[in-house]
This record gives sequence, C-alpha cells and structure tokens, in this order.
Amino acid sequence: MSRLLRMGRNTVARYTELLGAAGLLDGEPSDLPTVETLRRVIDGQLGPVLRPGPRCSIERWLPIVDAKFEQGVGPTAIYDFLRLEHEDFEGSLSAIKRRCAALRRNRAVRPEEVTMPVETEPGDVAQVDFGYVGKLYDPDRGVLRKAWVFVMTLGFGRHTVARIVFDQKVETWVRLHVECFEELGGVPRTLVPDNLKAAVIRAAFGVDDATSLNRSYRELARHYDFIVDPTPPRSPEKKGKVENAVRYLKSNYFKAHAPEDIRDARSGLARWLAEVAGRRRHGTTAKVPIEAFEAEEKGLLLPLPETRFGLVAWQVAKVHRDCHVVFRGEFYSVPWHFVGQLVELRVTRSSVVIHHEDQHVCVHDRVSRGRRATTEAHLPDQRASLRKRSRAHWESIADAIGGPVGDYVRAVFDSDDVLSKLRTVQAIVTHLQTFPESRARAACQRALHYRNFTYAGIKDILRRGIDLVPLPGGGNKLEDHWSHKPRFSRVPERRP
Repeated sequence: MSRLLRMGRNTVARYTELLGAAGLLDGEPSDLPTVETLRRVIDGQLGPVLRPGPRCSIERWLPIVDAKFEQGVGPTAIYDFLRLEHEDFEGSLSAIKRRCAALRRNRAVRPEEVTMPVETEPGDVAQVDFGYVGKLYDPDRGVLRKAWVFVMTLGFGRHTVARIVFDQKVETWVRLHVECFEELGGVPRTLVPDNLKAAVIRAAFGVDDATSLNRSYRELARHYDFIVDPTPPRSPEKKGKVENAVRYLKSNYFKAHAPEDIRDARSGLARWLAEVAGRRRHGTTAKVPIEAFEAEEKGLLLPLPETRFGLVAWQVAKVHRDCHVVFRGEFYSVPWHFVGQLVELRVTRSSVVIHHEDQHVCVHDRVSRGRRATTEAHLPDQRASLRKRSRAHWESIADAIGGPVGDYVRAVFDSDDVLSKLRTVQAIVTHLQTFPESRARAACQRALHYRNFTYAGIKDILRRGIDLVPLPGGGNKLEDHWSHKPRFSRVPERRP
C-alpha cells in the first residue's frame, strides 16, 4: 500500500487508524466517502500538523522550465539559462531536475522514442564492434597491455566470431575483417560498424550530412563487395545485436575465466565460442546460432574473392622542410615543391605510394623504423649534394670541374688538422658550380697561389673578377704551395 501511494508505512498506518476510528473504512465499496469528507476528518484530528509544505523554489519559473523542456533543453542547460538571464532566480538545479523528471514521466511517448526491431534476411547483415576487456599480458613485449575484443555478429541467427587484439589501428581493423570473413567462409552483404576512425573518418550527424569512410575500409569493401552502413553517432541501440554480443562475451567468458595472458585468452575464447556461445539457444531468435548459421545462412553469404586482400593503410601527412613525410617513424621523400603541403600515403607491407589531391606523386619501398627512403631527384638541384658527408665525394666533384679545383679542395681540407672543413668545401664547390669552368679554375688557382682557403676569399675573387687578372710573375703553373712558407704564419719582419 505504501509503495502504491508513494508514502511511508508509518504515515499510511496513521491515516488508516484515524479513518478507521471515524468509521470511514467500513461499508460497501459503492459507499466510498468523498475526498472532502476524508480531508475534514484528517484536518479535524491532526489539526495544524498537516501544514502545507514549503513552496517549490522554482514555482515562479515553471512556465519557462516547461517550455524549455519541450524544446529538448536539458535540466542543467535550463538551470544555467535561468541563472544567466534572470538575476532574481534563486532556484536549485535539483528542483529543475525533479521537474524535468516529472514532465518526462507524464509525457506521452513520442514516435521517435519507439524502438523498431529490425529483422534481417540470412546472410544480409553483420554488425561489428570493439569491446574493452582489460589488461592482458603481451609475451612479445613482456608487459601488461590494454586489450580489446573485436566481435562480428550476423544479424539473422546471431552467429558470432571474435578476436582479441592490443590496438584498434586501421591495419588491425582491416585484418580482423579478413580473418572473420575467412572463418565464416563468406561475406555478409552489409556491414554495420561503429563510428571509430578505422571505419568512419567523418560521421553524419543528420540526414543531410555526408559520411566519409576511411579509405582503407573503402578498399576492403570494394575487394569483398560488401556495403558499409555506419551507425549514427550516439546511437548504440541501432547496432544492438553486436552490443549485446559484446556484453554477453565480457560478462560470461571474461568474468568467469579471467584470462591473464593473451595466448590463453585467445585459445579459451575460441573454445567458448564454439562450445558455449554457439551452442546456446538464443533468447530472441529461439535458435541455436551455429545450427542456424550452418543450415540457413552460410550458403547465402557472398563468396570470398580469389585473392586475399592485402593489408593497406591510408594516412594524411605533412611534407616537412627536409622534403620527407613520416609514417610511424619511417621517412619517405617527396619532391621539394610539396614542402608544407598535405599528401596522402597508401601504405602496404612492401610499399608506400604518395598522392596529392588524388594525383600519383611517387612510390617508395618500405623501410624499417628510423630509416630514410630518399630519391635524389626530390631534392633541389643546388642542395641535393649537401647530403653527402664524405671527403671523397666532394673531391670527386672538384676533380670533375678540372684544372686546379681538385688540388685546391684538397688543400682546403688539409688547412686545419683538427677543425672539419667539410662545410667550407661544400660552400666553395657549390658556389664554383654556378660559374663557367674556366673562371672556377682560375679562381682556385689564384686562391691557391695566395693560400686563401676560405669561402669568402673564393667568393670575393669571383665577385670582383680578379680571376681574370694574370697572376704576378706570369705564373700559370701550380707550385708546391706548402714548401716555402710555414702554415698559419707570416714571414717575420724586423722592426727598425
């Protein structure tokens, strides 16, 4: 009785005692007293005890609260609105929450709130999702890692396949689909995923919005000829079959068996799916999932293609100032005029193909983490050679110019037995390459004659055209430039 009246037991007992003493509880049901009669008896017996309770703190604001609630505004937003727009508002958030809860209870059910069970034909739809299952031991790394279970549930008979993994990367997402298709022996015509980034890059929040699929997932769908029907954002009930399968798997297998090592978890899960989950009678379909699959659904799946899908990942990357993009610690060159722009990488196990605005740019073989794949043609012509750090490389370039250039470069390298002269040589040779070979040779001959082994000296000779002036004494023949004067010193002179 107290639960029905939403009153305390003592209050119900007190009212029953008072009304019984007044003889109002006896007689035929058709002679029930009126509410006014009951009120007079209670007021006469209890007197001032039943004073009206305190007024609601938001009674004055109820019209605004009710109107905002009908517009779909939540209790907290209504409370913030009243505080901000009405300085004399002194109501509480709890009062607004109670009012909204009462309105919600008394409001008629709306059409959009009605759940519509969706019946699917055999082989038509499968729903996929991840579920977090805690930390498991990874023997490859020797540490505990967060683990997820990937679940694919067929809509018709609720047959389920699952895998346990340590990440939700695009490659993992694609690989799990391929493995599940192969275990099923076919492909459902429609797959319903959640809005995780491995499947959906941009979700549609309304009918007019566009959904953008991950390009890797799009390639997978084309290869296996299935359609992707993403779940609307914040609507897990629209893939309730796989949601229920994930909950069942976590509450049954993982809670009861509590595996600690991923190897035990994977072997135990496979056995549990085959002997328990697949053999139970499903509460909704009233069928045994594995039997319904074998008898009614397996033969209606799309056939597997002749070739297995090669794992592929797409990634947007920025071209850095060194003309390279980065994919998981691997560096791949891009033509230098793309520096600062975004390109798309299509990455497989063996190659990296780079696109810009849907146009093919270049392709590289995969390299290991920390290594670079560089095509010399991708670098600016005047700077590509600066990557070379060996003395022999720069001496060979100088020898190719001819004349005394090679001897001069060797002299620059040898001009200091401690300090590296590589950068000086790079600057000198790069500068000489912008002039005719005859002038480059003459400039090196003059610099060698006067033992000037600096970039500034070579640059000044060419800028002032001194290389065109004959050397003193008419010497055009190289001499031993170390034999007659000590290194790093002038000839001593006596002071008068």
